[in-house]
Amino acid sequence: MKELKFEQALDKLENIVKEMEEGSVSLDKSMELFEEGVKLTKFCSVKLREVEKKVEILKKDVNGVASKEPFELNEKEK
Repeated sequence: MKELKFEQALDKLENIVKEMEEGSVSLDKSMELFEEGVKLTKFCSVKLREVEKKVEILKKDVNGVASKEPFELNEKEK
């Protein structure tokens, strides 16, 4: 799954959810889809954490000097 891009993984995950919501797949196929969905969810979560660590916000102080701060979500955004 390493060669997969985040957007591709998310699309696959959305398709799995749609297919399972339709309810027309067998129990065995549902389990396969569920297992793949769990893997894709973990993959996307890891990718998002990696990106979050890389994001920096440029902030200007009162003197107009830009400084870097690590990106952190507010409690409301988590």
